Amino acid sequence: MPTPVVPSEGVVDFLIALGEAMIDSGDPVTHVDASLRQVAVVNGAGDAGIIVLPTALIVTVAGTESVHTAGASAGRARLRLDQIDAVFEVVRAAERGQVGPAQGLARLRAARAMPPASSPPVRLLGYAVLTVGLALILRAGWADLLVAGLLGVAVGTVLLAGDRLAPPYQVFLPVVCAFGVSVAVLVLARTSLDLGVFAPLVAPLVTFLPGALLTTSVIELATGQMISGAGRLATGAMQLVLLALGIVAGAQLVGVPATTVVDVTPDPLGTLGPWVGVAVFGVGVLLHNSARRSSFGWITFVLYVAYAGQVVGGLLFGGVLSAFFGALAATPAALFAAGQRSGPPTLVSFLPAFWLLVPGALSLVGVTKVLGDERVDGVTSLVTAGATMVGIALGVLLGLALGGGLAVAAQRVGTLAAQRRVRRV
Repeated sequence: MPTPVVPSEGVVDFLIALGEAMIDSGDPVTHVDASLRQVAVVNGAGDAGIIVLPTALIVTVAGTESVHTAGASAGRARLRLDQIDAVFEVVRAAERGQVGPAQGLARLRAARAMPPASSPPVRLLGYAVLTVGLALILRAGWADLLVAGLLGVAVGTVLLAGDRLAPPYQVFLPVVCAFGVSVAVLVLARTSLDLGVFAPLVAPLVTFLPGALLTTSVIELATGQMISGAGRLATGAMQLVLLALGIVAGAQLVGVPATTVVDVTPDPLGTLGPWVGVAVFGVGVLLHNSARRSSFGWITFVLYVAYAGQVVGGLLFGGVLSAFFGALAATPAALFAAGQRSGPPTLVSFLPAFWLLVPGALSLVGVTKVLGDERVDGVTSLVTAGATMVGIALGVLLGLALGGGLAVAAQRVGTLAAQRRVRRV
């Protein structure tokens, strides 16, 4: 009889902590489940029962004499990019059997305890820079850029202060920030200042836009994760409703119709403006989200690939499908970056690309119109946003398939080249 495989000591606690950290990083539950099962196999627990949800995690491992089951809540904490980088270093090492449960748990605790690489003033500056970059991508004018930057400082200050609030109070941050930004922009729009409304209104609220959340929900629904996908979809929709309520309340207070949020002014830099905005956006992501300095080049690379794919797709197939091509181009680029020695994990370089594609901005306009006076136009905008998110999800899935195929092909080429060198020797 074959000797039964005994699970490593502490494997359940390690799987729980690892899955919780991956969920807090924003990883889709499909990938979390696959990684945890691989780690379980490496640690002698190939028959482990694993259930992954966006807010909960359950792991069961059968030992020689008993069954060990543990669960944990997840998804309540949001990790910074440097913390995500550290977490996925543990994931990759654990999948290869290079890290055991005890060492892995210690490294995960160290990753969560990491202080931000940027000080609070630098993170505040980063949020303002990020806001200006997104405004440039949205083709803002000079006045729009100035107002967006100043409001970015205000919203960034609220965000940094909100980190110390209890979770029940943090739910009000989107409404408060959206209301304040809406009042400021719409008051200025009534003056002689040549100000467009859309860019300075949306750009400071970029952190609250649930574009990545909504797109992840579509990916999970498309891959059969119905509970997770539906839960994320409902959460993202509620986030949009909270933002729209703040905008509509501000518009009602000032006396400007909420539908004016779609006004745009010509950008002063012409076609060059959005391309400059991508680099500025990348700098803001680096500073505000405390990404590792070595990751900046790769993050910027993936951002430009995503934006270029979006532009080309828009020229050839129109605006709705442009996001599909942006995601299709960005996914293999992020996988390529993750395969390099200095490259960050795929999620670190791809999350900023998610934010860049801003499907949440389109959804915000639609929800605002529905709550305002133009419900028919609002429904049309929501349908367009939904099609955009589906396009991004399909682009990610196809990009993962293509990227995985290219990685396998590259590995085979490398193996053949190594075999030829051995034969020559």
